[in-house]
Amino acid sequence: MELLKNKDVLSPFSRQLHKICMTPLGLAGLVFLLVVPLIPGVNAEYIMRWLTLAAYFAACTIIFDFTAGFINIVNFGFMAFCGVGAYCSSLLVIKFGFSPWLGMIAGGLLSGLVGLFTGVITLRLRGIFAACLTWFVGLALMGLCTKLIFLTRGQSGLSVPKLFESSSNIPYYYTIVVGILICFMICSFLVRSKMGLAFKAIGQNMEAAQTSGVNPVYYRVVNFVISCTLAGVLGGFYAHYIGILTPDILHTSRTMEVLAISYIGGRGSLWGGVFAAMPLMIGMELVRSSSSDLPGIHLMIYGVLLIIVMIYFPGGIAAEYYSLIEKLKNIKLVQWATSCRVND
Repeated sequence: MELLKNKDVLSPFSRQLHKICMTPLGLAGLVFLLVVPLIPGVNAEYIMRWLTLAAYFAACTIIFDFTAGFINIVNFGFMAFCGVGAYCSSLLVIKFGFSPWLGMIAGGLLSGLVGLFTGVITLRLRGIFAACLTWFVGLALMGLCTKLIFLTRGQSGLSVPKLFESSSNIPYYYTIVVGILICFMICSFLVRSKMGLAFKAIGQNMEAAQTSGVNPVYYRVVNFVISCTLAGVLGGFYAHYIGILTPDILHTSRTMEVLAISYIGGRGSLWGGVFAAMPLMIGMELVRSSSSDLPGIHLMIYGVLLIIVMIYFPGGIAAEYYSLIEKLKNIKLVQWATSCRVND
């Protein structure tokens, strides 16, 4: 699903895909995700549940990378904003009879509003200070969801109406796959716009961007609000899929999973996290199910993988992919040059 930098070398079909932020490889990946439930054996309910949760985390990595990869702000409270959307959507459906679909949109708007308030306060700071303050906001939101028992039922859990009447996981899987596509296209269009140039400039060198006339605080807040809004919508989907909502959805450990998948996939690529999420999440589910007496072992594995990636593959899967493509192009150029000499 990556975007090629040089549009001039694309075929007519690839150019059409490029206009909607897609490539032939990305289209092939999307088709693969759509036909997965049709594969015999894979459509077992427990496997489809794993795939649905993996797709949910894949969508989350796109949104997380939109902020961390382009304006260089690591939102340690990311899952807290998903939780705000989840609780908002759930309460609107339970107490006021809203449609879950409208509840998800309302949850996204509330999450974006909380993100605006957070961004105005925190994004005037730089470096680790902004990241730490997003973490503190996330902890505060989790504390509120835990203590407001009359509203959220705290750790007892809030029973949430499902998105579909069917007990099958397949409708939810296809819904979140569409969500992946929507999140990717929104973030990609923004990255390719003039606003995206400002995001990249700020992420690479804030002082130079400011000297060039870019307002760092404004663009950082805009990026952050968009990210939080999309996170809130995804949180609403998660609530109506799982059917039970506790403050654990806001926990920092969940943000760490999103962060790890995003960085392993390739920071600043948007699509790398999607590629990494499926095998990693399914692998971690297998680890957790077979090592129930070792809680938190999956976080240790994520930590080891992050260390390996930072040392040996700092650009993640996306950078390795682009490097491979360049090597193949160079090989083709060498072969072409050799054939020209032979013909001469």
